[in-house]
Amino acid sequence: MNDKLTVSEKTGKTIEEAIELALAELGVSRDRVDHEVLEVPSKGLFGFIGSKLAKVRVAIRPIDPIDVAKQFLESVFKAMNITVSMEKKNQDDHVVINLRGEDLGILIGKHGQTLDALQYLTNLAANRDADERSRIVLDVEDYRKRRAETLSRLAMRLADKVKRRGERVVLEPMSPQERKIIHMALQSDNRIVTYSEGDEPYRKVVISLKK
Repeated sequence: MNDKLTVSEKTGKTIEEAIELALAELGVSRDRVDHEVLEVPSKGLFGFIGSKLAKVRVAIRPIDPIDVAKQFLESVFKAMNITVSMEKKNQDDHVVINLRGEDLGILIGKHGQTLDALQYLTNLAANRDADERSRIVLDVEDYRKRRAETLSRLAMRLADKVKRRGERVVLEPMSPQERKIIHMALQSDNRIVTYSEGDEPYRKVVISLKK
């Protein structure tokens, strides 16, 4: 949680003026808040004796990072002029938003690089003003699941090659997520060791015999 002011009570000649003063103090726009009228303004005797100002309580509405993420993605898809539906699935420590539609390969890119970039930007947008961070994983037509299965099979084949020839194998550069898939696929093989070398974004997995 942060220490930013989230509730403001203000008075003004009118309800609208009181709300505007509260918004200025909170530093947010009208669409980010809920307001409650505590006192309605009234004119006193002769228009000024005993008159009462308006008083309001304005509170910043809690941000739902997932809703913000969806709004961000919708704006991206609108700019790209593509139609995409979104399916949300809660996992233990993250939320998966699976994108579905026709010809969405443009959202994946080579080895998921475009998808990873879009996921990064989505997380930035969703968590920018949130009190509690959410980790959002983007997928396209279950691409990540298929990619994980492909990488796991590749790891097994390369591990067999290493055991036959006794020479280490260096894979192509991968994202941290994909390198983890390789490591996990071979962690139970007591003849094989895996590790990463190089600097991002060119860091690679190495498969070698245990010494």
